[in-house]
Amino acid sequence: MSSISCGCSEDFRDIAIIQEIYDGESSYEVFENDLETALESGISTIVIEPTRLGEETARWIALGNCLHKTAVLSGLGTVLTASLWPDRWYLYSPLAFTSLLCSTIYGVSWQFDPCCKYQVETNLKNLAKLPLHTLVSNTPIVLVRKDDTYRKILHSAFTLGALAHCGYLFYRLCST
Repeated sequence: MSSISCGCSEDFRDIAIIQEIYDGESSYEVFENDLETALESGISTIVIEPTRLGEETARWIALGNCLHKTAVLSGLGTVLTASLWPDRWYLYSPLAFTSLLCSTIYGVSWQFDPCCKYQVETNLKNLAKLPLHTLVSNTPIVLVRKDDTYRKILHSAFTLGALAHCGYLFYRLCST
């Protein structure tokens, strides 16, 4: 791994570049190890030059984002649907289950993964500040470290709110 310090901008204090240099059959494993080291080190910006590794990492992050958004939206849908039609448990129960399932999968698979602290940078202004012109690859994936505390609290709160609301309505339906 080639790690360089860059005074490019306040947003990108330290940068790790996973360079696409093939040195034998185990090069891909070296790339993966370099990426894992950079993720665990908490480097603010990681540039992944090997295309396959970059695409796999971007897909993994996109899947985590999808689980998070699904948990939030289905939790919100549960509360709204249950508020509008409290007698129709068959409408809001699947939404609550979906929110719980997505939150659980996110918590088990992503919560402790250092990759969940990163997002793929797509802002062209921010990308222009990076030393990408020195790379061999034309399409590197750039990861930027983000604080994910708010995201975890958000989907947990929506899931718990949906489950509490459903539990209350089920209790009310069964007690009448």
